[in-house]
Amino acid sequence: MEKEQSSPLHSNAMEDTAMEDIKAKEDAEAKEDTKAKENVEEKVDTKGKEKQSASPSLLLYPCAEPEEDTYEDLKLEVESPAVYEVMQRFLPYKVRSTASREEKAEYMNSVLRKYLPDQGDPLHVELYTLQPTDFFVHSFLKAINQNTEEGYRSIMSEPCPGVFTFDMLQPRFCEMMMAEVEHFENWIRETDLVVKRRRTTTTMSTCVNDFGLHQMLDKLMEDFICPISEVFLAEFGGSTLDSHDGFVEYGTDNDVDLRKQFTGGDLFFRGVRCEEHVNTEAKPEEIFEYSHVVGRAILHCGRHRRGARATTSGQRINLLLLCRSSVFRDLSKYKTDLSGWCVMCKSEKEEKRRQAVSAVKMVLR
Repeated sequence: MEKEQSSPLHSNAMEDTAMEDIKAKEDAEAKEDTKAKENVEEKVDTKGKEKQSASPSLLLYPCAEPEEDTYEDLKLEVESPAVYEVMQRFLPYKVRSTASREEKAEYMNSVLRKYLPDQGDPLHVELYTLQPTDFFVHSFLKAINQNTEEGYRSIMSEPCPGVFTFDMLQPRFCEMMMAEVEHFENWIRETDLVVKRRRTTTTMSTCVNDFGLHQMLDKLMEDFICPISEVFLAEFGGSTLDSHDGFVEYGTDNDVDLRKQFTGGDLFFRGVRCEEHVNTEAKPEEIFEYSHVVGRAILHCGRHRRGARATTSGQRINLLLLCRSSVFRDLSKYKTDLSGWCVMCKSEKEEKRRQAVSAVKMVLR
């Protein structure tokens, strides 16, 4: 029986068909791989877009690596390049490592826009620029323009050693400030924004820098508070004030109308002390209580121990400007003799002198 043999032509056709099947299979697998990669890339892109569309934010802790970018020549939301030079240390790693200087600036601008006052329209735009003739009473402006110790003393009362009071603000300014604070409080409740506050058992304060009044308060400190503090608080750095925090202080019940009359809330003072003697008893002549008068300012040093009584009805509102001197603060670290202003240090110094004199007398007998 003869075997059936396939022709060479038939054999080649079968091999070609097999190769085509293998190639088709490889092409199909390649398409699947490409499709899978495209899906992965699409997912990565989608995630990237989601990250990009998220609200820009900063890290909680600064990067240890020093940043050397400067931003003076770029368009900035805040007119202080130093702010951006500090902020860049808190940028997310990807932004710090891959973004250009311009992109970093725009990212930081986006962060700052969330906190700038134009996010909540001001109620009284005129508050954000200092207008002396609209804000201050005539007697205060006259003393400022004279710029003499005699002129400042002519408007000043000193009901207690180290506590100075004088008429300063017009009622119209006080009304606008109260309305602006109320407007701002409503806005932060609507936007769920976290702002800087100071709290005590009887009061709560809102940092007015958070709603754009920082530049106005800068001018207030430099042009109107510094000249006065240089005369009356020179030994506490009154002539070298260089920074501040501004707060609007009111009672702990936010629902009370800011325009209502109030009772209580008097300030009390208990004498000036250094850090070592801050908890010592007050002398009778140091005890003083002050009842608020609308538009009347109180000037005292930060080392003066003070507090506020509880407001028993209505609600009071006070504008606080806490001014600081870095020169005074640095010198205080090395100065050991504070008897010039701390009563207890002065008493201890006098007691040591008395004991030294007594010891000398005993030797001479």
